[in-house]
Amino acid sequence: MRIATWNVNSVNARLETVLRWFEEAAPDVACLQEIKCVDEKFPAEAFERLGYNVAVHGQKTYNGVAILSKAPLEDVRKGLPGDDSDEQARYLEAVISGPRPVRVASIYLPNGNPISTEKFDYKLNWMARLNAHARELLSYEEPLALVGDYNVIPEPRDAAHPENWLGDALFQPQSREAFRALQWLGLTEAYMSADGAPGAYTFWDYQAGAWQRNNGIRIDHALLSPQAADLLRGCVIHKDVRGWDKPSDHVPLVVELEV
Repeated sequence: MRIATWNVNSVNARLETVLRWFEEAAPDVACLQEIKCVDEKFPAEAFERLGYNVAVHGQKTYNGVAILSKAPLEDVRKGLPGDDSDEQARYLEAVISGPRPVRVASIYLPNGNPISTEKFDYKLNWMARLNAHARELLSYEEPLALVGDYNVIPEPRDAAHPENWLGDALFQPQSREAFRALQWLGLTEAYMSADGAPGAYTFWDYQAGAWQRNNGIRIDHALLSPQAADLLRGCVIHKDVRGWDKPSDHVPLVVELEV
């Protein structure tokens, strides 16, 4: 089973590019972030024609997540538990049915900038809620993949120029500590386990020729439960997609599980 995560930065604005990648890569499951549309405006039919079942948790103009799967989706959960007042569409969870079901979550973690505002507090609170929910999910002792745009640069090696990010919410000690805390629950970061080569980025800003100069950062991650980590066979970043026409500023990350 190949599980992809991709922040598409508006699924409708980049639909041709997104569909091209789906046709070429043919992931079994794809978790999309920042779809930037309400559920009714998600182009479900285009993906259904490619053989995907679709679950969407959308929001007008901002945020929004989706899960697309060739196998049926069960036990769909919209929204991250822990704060009933949170209206931002950043979390979608489902079980991918099959001989060995896999629970998957599409995560669009808050950016958190500027760090001197309530936006950074929201980011850290959201990460604490994710930690609490991950603890519950791990108690099920089943294959679990928490994938998405985490908006966290885990280590200096995960940025071409880490010094440029010292004042950014993505690289604050609190953000990185909260990301490590997720791993300490028993979650394995797929890329570091399967590859780990430095200089592997998933995001390049549109400004200042970041792509052309490979001035990137690695902020899209896949965290696996022990049961999923035992099935891990590879993790690949599809870097070339950033050079396509009308690209997202993120590229797909694909995890392969032997399921």
